[in-house]
Amino acid sequence: MGWLEAVVLGIVQGLTEFLPISSSAHVRITAAFAGWEDPGAAFTAVTQIGTELAVILYFGKKIGNVLTAWFRSLYQPEYRHDPDARMGWLIIVGTLPIVILGLLFQEHIKSAFRDLRLTAAVLIGFGILLALADYYGRKWRDLDHLTVPHGLGYGFAQAFALIPGVSRSGGTITAGLALGYKRPDAAEYAFLLAVPAVLGAGFYELKDIGNGSSPEWGPTLLATAIAFVVGYAVIAGLMAYIRRRSFMPFVIYRIVLGILLLALVFTGVLDPEAGPSV
Repeated sequence: MGWLEAVVLGIVQGLTEFLPISSSAHVRITAAFAGWEDPGAAFTAVTQIGTELAVILYFGKKIGNVLTAWFRSLYQPEYRHDPDARMGWLIIVGTLPIVILGLLFQEHIKSAFRDLRLTAAVLIGFGILLALADYYGRKWRDLDHLTVPHGLGYGFAQAFALIPGVSRSGGTITAGLALGYKRPDAAEYAFLLAVPAVLGAGFYELKDIGNGSSPEWGPTLLATAIAFVVGYAVIAGLMAYIRRRSFMPFVIYRIVLGILLLALVFTGVLDPEAGPSV
């Protein structure tokens, strides 16, 4: 991977990680359109460390309160009913599905799940699900209503993001809306829930950077730093946007992109397993 590729893919990662349009799909599609090799699951996972650091910075006070209350709840009984301590346990519960399924489908994540035909199909399918959840969801619950079953529901929705095109934020926000949560609350828990899973995956994949077909360390670190800066700006903009407006523009974008991608693959312009056909 060259430095220009790192800059472009870092920007793409930062722009798309928190929007419900799938960052992994956009990194994959951008590389395919540009004629570059698929940067691979390891590169995607490591650059997502940058975007999760943006989450930690943006929600720093909330995350600090959750960590403090959770640790205190381990040895101080009076903290066990604290809302922030409870949130800590619910983040752990919600993280379990993606950890288990990520280990079970590890090889598929690096191969079959990266087929552009599958990416296009889930862009469309999960876009429709987001539209239905946003339109029909009752939007009355806040995070104080979060329960263990709801946390697991969010968690299984997040696990679908192992397939590029689903979108980690899109899947979890869809689950939250379907369960009746308000848009900002659904998004906030989705972002908090992603932190341990994404950081865990990113640090686990560090071992593959610079090995085999994976990009070298220099370009990967540059892309990660760019993703952090761009990602922080996107979080702030998205949280302000969803307090007033629906997710419908993102739904339309997902469906149009999915249809375009299918057309390019089936007309032979793009190879579903790589970049442009030769």
